[in-house]
Amino acid sequence: MARRPITRWVENMPLFNKFKPAGVPAGDKETINLAVEELEAIRLKDLEGLDQESCAVRMKISRPTFHRVLSSARLKVAKALVEGSVLLIEGGDYKIHKRKFNCSGCGHHFEVPFGTSKRGIDMVCPQCNGPNVHRIDRGGHGCGKQPWGRKRGQKP
Repeated sequence: MARRPITRWVENMPLFNKFKPAGVPAGDKETINLAVEELEAIRLKDLEGLDQESCAVRMKISRPTFHRVLSSARLKVAKALVEGSVLLIEGGDYKIHKRKFNCSGCGHHFEVPFGTSKRGIDMVCPQCNGPNVHRIDRGGHGCGKQPWGRKRGQKP
């Protein structure tokens, strides 16, 4: 029996989900589906210029899994560009990272998905509408010596 895929963590949702050659109706071309986590892998590695280990940590997956996701994504993007196919970004097995905030005015704690505001600059408390909001999730990433928990094979 096959293992269930591990959920990948995504920080940014795509602003656009469909790309096609200019002047060609979308129905005339093959559609290639790129999963949201595949786009995230390209963003982290190629756009942000991170090494694979850092990318894997940010997506909460192993480095070999990150490499497979990235290779699949690059193959799909290359095929779409070379063959002039429609590239549709949707689906996948992912969760969206959330940022945690605290309102100094009323003490309310709340979470906001990444990419929904300008880094908290325009953030207001959803309970009291106060502007005195501060991010509180900048500490550690979990338990253990590794950034996201135990290293594989180590006992607690």
